[in-house]
Amino acid sequence: MNFSNCLYDIGENLGSDELASLKFLSVDHIPQKKQEPIKDALMLFQILQEKSMLEESDFFFLKELLFRINRLDLLVNHLGSSEEEMIKELQIPGKAKISAYRVMLFQISEDVNKQELKAFKFLLNKEIAKCKLDDDMTLLDIFIEMEKRVILGERNLDILKRICDQVNKSLLKKISAYEEELSRVSSQPCLIPDVSQPYAEELSCEMLSMSDSPGEQNCESQEQTSDKVYRMKSKPRGYCLIFNNYDFSEARKAVPKLHSMKDRNGTDLDEEALSETFKELHFKINPFKNCTAKEICDHLKTYQSIDHKNMDCFICCILSHGDKGIIYGCDGQEVPIYELTSYFTGSNCPSLVGKPKIFFIQACQGDNYQRGIAVETDSEECESYLEMDSSFQKKYIPDEADFLLGMATVNNCVSYRNPLEGTWYIQSLCQSLREKCPRGEDILTILTEVNFEVSRKDDKKKMGKQMPQPTFTLRKKLFFPLN
Repeated sequence: MNFSNCLYDIGENLGSDELASLKFLSVDHIPQKKQEPIKDALMLFQILQEKSMLEESDFFFLKELLFRINRLDLLVNHLGSSEEEMIKELQIPGKAKISAYRVMLFQISEDVNKQELKAFKFLLNKEIAKCKLDDDMTLLDIFIEMEKRVILGERNLDILKRICDQVNKSLLKKISAYEEELSRVSSQPCLIPDVSQPYAEELSCEMLSMSDSPGEQNCESQEQTSDKVYRMKSKPRGYCLIFNNYDFSEARKAVPKLHSMKDRNGTDLDEEALSETFKELHFKINPFKNCTAKEICDHLKTYQSIDHKNMDCFICCILSHGDKGIIYGCDGQEVPIYELTSYFTGSNCPSLVGKPKIFFIQACQGDNYQRGIAVETDSEECESYLEMDSSFQKKYIPDEADFLLGMATVNNCVSYRNPLEGTWYIQSLCQSLREKCPRGEDILTILTEVNFEVSRKDDKKKMGKQMPQPTFTLRKKLFFPLN
């Protein structure tokens, strides 16, 4: 049987509940937002193929999925693997692709009956609005919603344990076994789990792949290594300013060379994503819409003079048009990025000395060329900017320590925005923060993942590409813990 026929036959034998289980187990590889269009197993298989998770020469991830949902008949009859073979393969370090954390959640969902599911929803009404917990929600749906709200994660199990303790104490055994194995493998990264121990068949060797993350290894020891990790305990953590420039009609009138600069359709989706993400990470959100260049500077000067002594961090997000080393106000006036960041140096803002100052800027940094219909760029169409100066160097952040600048794109290049979905960079950034912060990963690891995800995208004509660029003078690891 050829590759396509094999996948078709497997897909035809999977029901809707099993598809939901497969999607949940795949969520670390296919983000929830990208799962929404998946209505059948064949669509799931197609996306897995696009991500190189399922190939004619490599069926392992599909085998692991079928093994986890206990469809051993499909595993044996279509993929030629037995339960014993899978257990043996999953003992190979780094082989497993589904994390022990997600397997643990799935196993809990399998053991919860309808009455207990109702109890879960009732006991979560303080953390999740009642309207979100509709009657059709499965426990897997609830877990996803909890993860979105950053109240559930690989090392953030307190609420889950509290509810399991009230609903069905036997569920705590799975969580305890997971935590014990997590602790054991973290302290002995080369140890292969013993499948003879309770729950080890579910854990297999996924723990080993989890321990590969520097964030995971450092998370538990943050208290003991404060000299190497930024303090992040205050609530709120700090201010998160979001400058969202959509309307550039004034710029088109006032500045002749910007006559073709478009309004930034889709930018409100970015603002919403940033607001929700950093609110869940305990930041105080202060949004500003359609600011002129002067207004942006004035607002930053206000926060420069605020006393941040009770805060541990400062974040500023700017969504606008831009060019080499600058962003545009909605009036078409330029503001150098270096000027924006320099407001928060030690001499200008003493209460932020030694604390991380983070800037995320969604704007083009060079030539505009629009490719495709649904994708736009955050630059202006102007032929004089089409020449690239390879010797051009622009300083974006001060020489002082503790700055991080996340740029949507490298110098001279455009960045892409989908009017219906938001920008590639901001949407990927928020998705990665929501997925990785609960796992204890540090910000530079997360931004590297964002680079990878955005660099894989291309526009509808498959010509335009984008590469984000972090610049930093951080001296320590930076985590956003959930508690």
